[in-house]
Amino acid sequence: MSWVRIWIHIVFSTKNWEPYFHSRELRLAVFQHIKQNAREKDIWLDCVNGYHEHAHCLIALDKDQPLSKIVQLIKGESSHWINKHKLTSNKFVKFAWQNDYWAVGVSESHMKKVRNYIHNQAKHHKSQSFIDEMNAFSRKYGWKLSKE
Repeated sequence: MSWVRIWIHIVFSTKNWEPYFHSRELRLAVFQHIKQNAREKDIWLDCVNGYHEHAHCLIALDKDQPLSKIVQLIKGESSHWINKHKLTSNKFVKFAWQNDYWAVGVSESHMKKVRNYIHNQAKHHKSQSFIDEMNAFSRKYGWKLSKE
């Protein structure tokens, strides 16, 4: 019997980095829904959190779960749910996540640090904006940051 557990830290933002998740209550509702949806789809979602314009998920891939499919299931269904329940402040604008996402493997020895980082997003982004953080990552790792 095969057993695989590959930990991945995923970050994705709202389309055009719009700060839709302006309240703690709204973020909690969205992230609780993402967690419930993941459970229903057999996605091992260890933790989820974020801030005004983005979300972090710590997931574990199983042997038959491609990363792109997992991200598609999380983002697609949550967009549908947010629009269905009209959770954005502008009821006439359809909510969407940005097409791109950022993902990196996490070793078992770093799990506690990554969980702590994800759980403390509000505190973290009081001192550094999401955009500044993403710009720093893009310079450090050499990838292009898009705002699609």
